[in-house]
Amino acid sequence: MSRRCELTGKGPMSGFNSSHANNKTKRRYLPNLQDVTLQSEILNRGVKLRISAAALRSVDHRGGLDAFLAKAKDEELSANALKLKKEISKAQAAAA
Repeated sequence: MSRRCELTGKGPMSGFNSSHANNKTKRRYLPNLQDVTLQSEILNRGVKLRISAAALRSVDHRGGLDAFLAKAKDEELSANALKLKKEISKAQAAAA
């Protein structure tokens, strides 16, 4: 399982630990990933995703998973999220 957010594409970054004596050693900064179940109002079901805490706040800010995926860029989304986005857009077209 990769350490990458399924909605924003946020992944590990690299940097340095700095000691009191200013010695530098390489380290990795990992994103704060959470396993969450988000509700899709259009599909009427829950969807399990592994997303960062920042992405969870963005989903709430935009008004839910369906609204977030409608505005999200396809290259940032994981394969699972992209499939979900297409499924939601199909369901919206069928309802309209």
